[in-house]
Amino acid sequence: MRARNMELCGWGRALAATVRAWRPERVPAVQQALRAGRDDGVIAYAGGRSYGDAPLNGGGDVILTGRLNRILAADWKAGHVVCEPGVTIGDLMRAALRHGHAVSVTPGTGFATVGGCIANDVHGKNHDRHGSFGDHVDWIDLMLPGGEIRRVTPDGEPDLFAATVGGIGLTGIMVAAGLKLRPVKSNAVLMKETRARNLDEFLAMQEDARNRNTYVVGWIDATARGRSLGRGILETADDSPDTVDAPMRRRKRMPVEMPGFAMNRLSVGVFNALYYHRVPRGGRERHAPLTQFLYPLDAIEDWNLLYGKRGFYQFQCALPDAESPVGLRKLMEAISQAGTGSFLAVLKTLGSEGKGHLSFPMRGYTLALDFPAKPGVAELLGRLEHITLDHGGRIYLAKDGAMKAESFAAMYPKLGDFRRVLDGIDPDRVMQSDMARRLKIRG
Repeated sequence: MRARNMELCGWGRALAATVRAWRPERVPAVQQALRAGRDDGVIAYAGGRSYGDAPLNGGGDVILTGRLNRILAADWKAGHVVCEPGVTIGDLMRAALRHGHAVSVTPGTGFATVGGCIANDVHGKNHDRHGSFGDHVDWIDLMLPGGEIRRVTPDGEPDLFAATVGGIGLTGIMVAAGLKLRPVKSNAVLMKETRARNLDEFLAMQEDARNRNTYVVGWIDATARGRSLGRGILETADDSPDTVDAPMRRRKRMPVEMPGFAMNRLSVGVFNALYYHRVPRGGRERHAPLTQFLYPLDAIEDWNLLYGKRGFYQFQCALPDAESPVGLRKLMEAISQAGTGSFLAVLKTLGSEGKGHLSFPMRGYTLALDFPAKPGVAELLGRLEHITLDHGGRIYLAKDGAMKAESFAAMYPKLGDFRRVLDGIDPDRVMQSDMARRLKIRG
């Protein structure tokens, strides 16, 4: 196996790096790549769906894990599966649904990988009910920075497990994992869409829904102002006993890379108004395949080209329940005034804390949206970062490409525990990434 130089980027395309990339297909090749690393270290690059620089390592090595994509064993009746880190969530979900189960927690795309989901301790639309991805991991076969493979469990090595779940790949290279699946009644959900006229109404509706429904997610109009600030559409869903046809949809491609000026206040405002009014005032209800409900954007291949050659940054924060009404209003006001918000703005509720030292969720609300990479966006992201910090929140590492190291240290109180684990297993700092350096994660 030989490495080759290539340029990689995050899903937001605003950050890129020239790396020496290895593409192993079996575990011995992973060891070869890990031991051949240069002074600038090595990091795993999985499905390429992290938005920022977490899987990038400029000037160093990257191990592409996409070909480690085999389901190694499964007890479908009991709902247990063993797979390699490059298995995509969409492939695993389709296999599980054929046997009356679903992946317990998934992000908003089926193209994310199992390894990426563990490394970012992803959450989904059912976080209040089922927690984070790491809550459903039985064990991880982890190749440590020295090449040794160790089976890491929540009970056997709780500190290393907590550093690996949500640890953005800095504890080593995952080569296999054992996961718990969730039994479901069919391949479908019964979903309901309801309009919310403003932020106060939105929060009241979500607070009620989080106690009643399995899945809760909201689209929020980031361009609305005044009495309509925070208006949006709440989507709730629960498992349906009725099976529906779910043919493989032909994915549409972005025909060209959009010019940067196409994403402006006028175009986004028109889209948001149309999107809001597509739902009747009284709401609507329908059955939908679970995969279509969970991964709506997967129907458009390369949708990140919408933002043009410069790409975009995604900002996602979590705020605790007590601070959410005030903090979210300040965030929405800052975004609306800047006039650079996108049509992909999402507001969700979160339940318990994750198991990882650097897990993102906290009991409260999470707001996520995109900003085209253009003049002024750095200043806006800085303002949103300070508002988040002032209200006891934190920024999601899987989406981040701009946070300051000082804010990161303040937002993640278990950083000291994480560093202690890394110092023990990787004193030579073999595992490196652009994010680790930017946020001074190793100190």
